[in-house]
Amino acid sequence: MKATIEKTDEQQLKRGLQNRHIQLIALGGAIGTGLFLGIGPAAVLAGPSVILGYAFAGIIAFFIMRQLGEMVVEEPVSGSFSHFAYKYWGTFAGFASGWNYWVLYILVSMSELTAIGMYVHFWWPGIPLWSSSLFFFIAINALNLSSVKVYGEAEFWFSIVKVVAIIAMIVFGTYLLISGSGGTQASIQNLWNDGGFFPKGLLNADGKGGFQGLFAAIAMIMFSFGGLELIGITAAEADQPEKTIPKATNQVIYRILIFYVGALIILFALSPWRSITTETSPFVMVFESLKGFQFSLWGKTIYFTSLIANVLNLIVLTAALSVYNSCVYSNSRMLYGLADQGNAPAFLSKLNKNHVPVKAIIVSGLFAAICIVVNKLIPEKALEILMSLVVSCLIINWLMITVVHFKFKSSKKAEQVKTKFPSFIYPLSNYICLVFLVGILVLMWVTGMIVPVALIPVWVVFLYLCYLLVKRKKETSV
Repeated sequence: MKATIEKTDEQQLKRGLQNRHIQLIALGGAIGTGLFLGIGPAAVLAGPSVILGYAFAGIIAFFIMRQLGEMVVEEPVSGSFSHFAYKYWGTFAGFASGWNYWVLYILVSMSELTAIGMYVHFWWPGIPLWSSSLFFFIAINALNLSSVKVYGEAEFWFSIVKVVAIIAMIVFGTYLLISGSGGTQASIQNLWNDGGFFPKGLLNADGKGGFQGLFAAIAMIMFSFGGLELIGITAAEADQPEKTIPKATNQVIYRILIFYVGALIILFALSPWRSITTETSPFVMVFESLKGFQFSLWGKTIYFTSLIANVLNLIVLTAALSVYNSCVYSNSRMLYGLADQGNAPAFLSKLNKNHVPVKAIIVSGLFAAICIVVNKLIPEKALEILMSLVVSCLIINWLMITVVHFKFKSSKKAEQVKTKFPSFIYPLSNYICLVFLVGILVLMWVTGMIVPVALIPVWVVFLYLCYLLVKRKKETSV
């Protein structure tokens, strides 16, 4: 069976993403609801130790990205890791990885649309969650239907807003701590003075310390890093993938340290961790709680009003729109790649005059629109359910990337090919990733997230049955 179908230049994706687009797209995948809203439930479970969880999960994410980056730089094609699974592992692996990724980003799309509605609630509590989701669903999909350059440009500016905002929050939060203008509750000692750095657990006799809280939060932390692999999807439309992909991949690790670890240290220092809830963005909540304080800046007295909290809410809304924008892009390109392989209906590989897979965007959008129904029926549980399902699909995705990378390296070694962008400390990093990801599944099971874990084998069996049907159809059509 052929991995791809030969196409003319008019039938192929256009390389319209420049270096600055790739850099910010990679960053956009790392900063979204997982940081701004997902940190709430994780912080409630783990307290300040959640900072350590984000740092460690970030390192694993970096290992995965280096493995994917090595393959993508060597073969910058549409379908990304689905192509590599198809080529180096087998036809079912390619089929399963592609469809799992597509479903993963449908779920992420639904999560982001739900989060968007929650951010709108901050200003207008009376607006139904589903109506906000519907409005932005239409707007972002319309933007992606134009051209890849428009998508890249939109994501570039979305990400610029996020980067500037987080740096400003870190700098301003640091000023509030150093100057003492953050109020009596703001202190670096908040990181350890309420039950210690690991306050949630039962390992200690007094019941105030332990690692169970951190372990329970790890699954939610994983949700934050779903999206980093988007950089692999951009390879087929990157202007110079052999230069831009390595640069963007290598920047992942310090971006995580700055934007996640740095921001969270400031967040937990500005306000006691027990004040954080799962209902809204902890960043908005903490700065809103500072309302009424005043501080001196360049000899002038500045009064801290709710204006800053409103600006922050606008920023986290922008972050969610950014990630959803990337979801629309990545899902359509994965469907295009699957159709290219013959694993999805052929009409999904059709491009318009701007080389955009319009039909793939529309079909993906129709499935993501299920979110609007979910938000209508169970608005209070929608985000929690979607986040847990996303983590399960993400773990399958990352496990497959690591295993495929093993097979890719073996193939290149047999061919005596020296790759252009070798992964970090291979094969040790692969083994570390495998142990970590399997460990996450175990932790999810023992901490009560049984349904998402139990659904994984069911999902794999379902994918295999679908694969057999597709394979049989191919064989009968020959």
